[in-house]
Amino acid sequence: MSKKIDRALYGPSWSEVIIGAVLSAVIGAVLAMVWLATKPVEKVRELPKEPVAGLVYYIEGSANSTQGRQWSAKRQSFIQGTSVTVTEQELNTALKTLETDAAKAKKPEEKTEPGMITPGALNFRIHDNLLQIGAPIDLLIYGMKTQVQVVAQGTFERRGDKFAFDPQKIYVGSCQVERLPIVSGMVMGKLLAAANLPTDLTEAWGRLADVSIEGSELKLVMP
Repeated sequence: MSKKIDRALYGPSWSEVIIGAVLSAVIGAVLAMVWLATKPVEKVRELPKEPVAGLVYYIEGSANSTQGRQWSAKRQSFIQGTSVTVTEQELNTALKTLETDAAKAKKPEEKTEPGMITPGALNFRIHDNLLQIGAPIDLLIYGMKTQVQVVAQGTFERRGDKFAFDPQKIYVGSCQVERLPIVSGMVMGKLLAAANLPTDLTEAWGRLADVSIEGSELKLVMP
């Protein structure tokens, strides 16, 4: 009873004020992240000379199948242990081929239950010594679904005995999340898993001696 009287006479304690302030800050930060994540990015063919402050621009990689038609031959060389150099057109052609093969192999009765994060079609772009991976993703939160664009830019680094993509920037919508390990790890895990690489390619990737990006080309070097 005395605590209730003290609270009525003197107001909340310092600890209650501090906890309330911290909770307010956390809630405000979460709401800001959600707002930025659902804020659309601007899809353009090239960056404007005077970018608008606060606006995230997204340039898709070329998916020209004519320019990427050498992929099949390079894939064969790669899985046989030969070093190859690939372009974004070849990578995007590879994605379409793998998606088609996966769709043919999928049984009619197989159903995929929607998760919290469901990636759409991936797109690769190689520019300025960086690999960009982009994809629309469906976010399912408390039964509400919304679609946002994810864009990751980075290079490759050796982790253990294999090379892995090392993102320098990750955007979910207009929200930059690479400094949030749990969020960025979850997003990148779903994004890379969507590539659905067959066994022969993953085994060949595990044998690589070096991976580098030079200009607009990805160099895969075998021992």
